[in-house]
Amino acid sequence: MLSPQGLRINSREIADSDIGGILDLFARGYPYRAREYWVKAFDLLAKHPTPPGLPKYGYAMECDGAIVGVMLLIFTKLQTENGSVIRCAFGGWCVDPEFRSHAPLLALKALKHKEATYISVPGPEIRSIVEAQGFKQYCRGQFIGVPILTRGSIAQVRIVEAGTDPGAPFEPYERDLLLAHAGYGCLSLWCVTAERAHPFVFDPLNVRGFIPCARLIYCRSIDEVVRFARPLGWHLLRRGRPLMVLDANGPIPAMAGKYFDDSRPKYFKGPVPPRLGDMAYTHFAMFER
Repeated sequence: MLSPQGLRINSREIADSDIGGILDLFARGYPYRAREYWVKAFDLLAKHPTPPGLPKYGYAMECDGAIVGVMLLIFTKLQTENGSVIRCAFGGWCVDPEFRSHAPLLALKALKHKEATYISVPGPEIRSIVEAQGFKQYCRGQFIGVPILTRGSIAQVRIVEAGTDPGAPFEPYERDLLLAHAGYGCLSLWCVTAERAHPFVFDPLNVRGFIPCARLIYCRSIDEVVRFARPLGWHLLRRGRPLMVLDANGPIPAMAGKYFDDSRPKYFKGPVPPRLGDMAYTHFAMFER
């Protein structure tokens, strides 16, 4: 394909030799993000166990040898109770303004892996584009709650860090997930009952830059968040995080708080619909600290 200037444009997998040019592109497209953010992102993707046959970093668009567009992708093979699935989370998408009419080239490359389920958290300005590509919304908004004020929450539970043997049955793949996310800087915990250990991952963040919260990254189900909300809430409060942020499609009646509709809605495309309470191995979990 040719650019308006008659130069040839092509899209291909990102190579290690492209990273310098991509960092410059992100600096142009995301002037509010420090360069170190993207350096860290590439470092984590280099170490990430990408499934064989899938791109390590994603795809780049080049024109006359220069990088003019990029789509970072995080491919992960996830274990679940029903077997393994391939999931792809978008880590960053940027195209120089004069080449944005060619941005569908990147999307065509990225979405060709039909075995993968793609997750996107698009801003308002590109939601119509994502929907036109066949993505469906599965999460409408976010709930910000006060977990220590949850009704009906269990009290008799031990909370231990991810690296501690919980002394109760657990799934090995969930232990691996907790340890990986602890390495990203997340709060990875076991809630331990007499029956089993229940995994939780939270992202420490400040809403609006100054309100300390813990954003849920991973749990077995939202019902388990409600079940263990009070002990989790006290544990998080001792770490200066009194509020919990959860993906939601409406209020959570048992937990005091407020639901925000149309706040960071999430979309998917692929064979296995995502569930609420699982944003493991996304840019929220990996890049944002």
